[in-house]
Amino acid sequence: MTSRTELFDIGRIVRPHGVRGEVKVEPSTQFPDRFLEMESVIVRPPNREPRRYQIAQARHQNNFVLLKLVDIDSMEAAEALRGSDLLVTREELVSLPPGHYYIFDLIGLKVVTVDGRELGTVKDVLQPGANDVYVVQSPTEAARQILLPAIKDVVKEIDVESGRMVVQLLPGLLDDEE
Repeated sequence: MTSRTELFDIGRIVRPHGVRGEVKVEPSTQFPDRFLEMESVIVRPPNREPRRYQIAQARHQNNFVLLKLVDIDSMEAAEALRGSDLLVTREELVSLPPGHYYIFDLIGLKVVTVDGRELGTVKDVLQPGANDVYVVQSPTEAARQILLPAIKDVVKEIDVESGRMVVQLLPGLLDDEE
C-alpha cells in the first residue's frame, strides 16, 4: 500500500468475535450499511503498514458490524487486528447527493463574499444540531474567527474543485458591520 494514497477512516476493530476469526467493528461512518456491500477494506493495525483484506462476510450486531476477513481464520489472528483502523480510498467513499459534502473536503476552502471580499479559510465544521456551522479563520487577524451557519441564505456556492466557498453575510454576522 503506498503512503501517497489518501485514506479515510470508516471504523475500528474493537475485538475478536468468536473463535473463527471474525472481528467486531465500531463504525465511524455515517453509512454503516456500506460494510454489507463492500468487497474489501484496508486494515491499518497500530504502528504497522496498512493491508487490504477481502471481506468474506459482514453483518450488523446492534451498533457494531461483524466482519469475516479472508485469511483471518482464528481468534489469535483476529486479536492481532484489535485496535486497527478500517480505511477506504477516496474512490471508495459513499457518493453524496448534490449539495452535500464531506467535512474534510470543506476544510481549507477559501471563503469570499458575493461581492468578492475575502473572509478567510474554513478551519473547522461544527455540528451543534439544526445546521452545521463553518468556522472561518481570518487571513489577516490570527485570533479572529467567523462562525457562518451552513444555510442556503448564507452559503451561495461551494466549489470544492476550485477550493472556494461564496457566502452572503447576514446582518450582524461580523462584529465590524452594523
